[in-house]
Amino acid sequence: MLIGVPKEIKVHEYRVGLTPAGVRELKAHGHEVIAQVSAGVGIGIADSAYTAAGASLVDTAAEIFARAEMVVKVKEPQAAECAMLREGQVLFTYLHLAPDPEQTKALVASGCVAIAYETVSDGRGGLPLLAPMSEVAGRMSIQAGAHAMEKAQGGNGVLLGGVPGVAPGDVVVIGGGVVGYNAARIAVGMGAKVTILDRSLPRLAWLDTAFDGRLTTLYSTVDALETAVTQADLVIGAVLVPGAAAPKLVTRAMLKEMKPGTVIVDVAIDQGGCFETSRATTHQNPTYVEEGIVHYCVANMPGGVARTSTFALTNATLPFVLALADKGYKRALLDDPNLREGLNVHLGQVTYKAVAEALGCEYQSTKDALKPWWAASDH
Repeated sequence: MLIGVPKEIKVHEYRVGLTPAGVRELKAHGHEVIAQVSAGVGIGIADSAYTAAGASLVDTAAEIFARAEMVVKVKEPQAAECAMLREGQVLFTYLHLAPDPEQTKALVASGCVAIAYETVSDGRGGLPLLAPMSEVAGRMSIQAGAHAMEKAQGGNGVLLGGVPGVAPGDVVVIGGGVVGYNAARIAVGMGAKVTILDRSLPRLAWLDTAFDGRLTTLYSTVDALETAVTQADLVIGAVLVPGAAAPKLVTRAMLKEMKPGTVIVDVAIDQGGCFETSRATTHQNPTYVEEGIVHYCVANMPGGVARTSTFALTNATLPFVLALADKGYKRALLDDPNLREGLNVHLGQVTYKAVAEALGCEYQSTKDALKPWWAASDH
């Protein structure tokens, strides 16, 4: 198979879909790789490293999309990239379609086979290709929030860890999953007072044990959430419904009751955000103020630490890239029900139910999408 690796074009996005090590693995499996010139330069990977690994370099993304049988990226394709996709071409990347009807329409119109990192499962309720970036984003959320709390950045001027004789900052984490755990871990390490809310009692019990009582766990109700956020200096939105739009848990009315200068970091912004007042921002202009509250809503947070993020992500994606290349997408999807969960758009049809429900569009099950090949398989 011919695999293409374009340079990312989203604002301040420096990650890359394959590292030279990944290129070597694909070459060892008998595949060819073309990479766009400077695709990895933003994270310190020179073009020469790609050529040494066996990739061929091309000058433009247009050539990547025109030639490659499978395109491996990081962020969702931008409008110009969607326009270059062609029927039957495999796209393997983050998509986050539920809050993005325009991208969904463009992918449907292209006739491509779009497989989303964020909905590939592991059979145990986990999301193995989202988890590495959730770990990064959770940890980043605290350092980004702590910086935004500085008075010069519009915050309330509270030092997150406090000092002897002065109380530390009050951090509230909404959601106890991968993002929430990692955010809490950094916040506790910095000496903040931390409260984490979730609706899973087993998860709250696990968090209580994991942190050995160094944070407060709360069962999440509207009342508990409202009380917690009105006392907070920093609120982390760490809620995820796989593939679907994030629920708007913190309302504008709640914001009006919060302390002026409080910072909110909405890690769920890729899925539309879990604060009613959230709108996506970039690393170039990461914050805005609404209702006196500083909003940090960068939609590609891990891109801020692009080198670490690239290696963490590609460690997780490479086995799936190899499976898709070795077997072809049809056989790979039929053989692996967890990879099959990643299929979001197939030859003009939306094939992920939560996306179809969020956007009010027609849904085709993956079984029906793969029906011509399903009968010939053992499934």
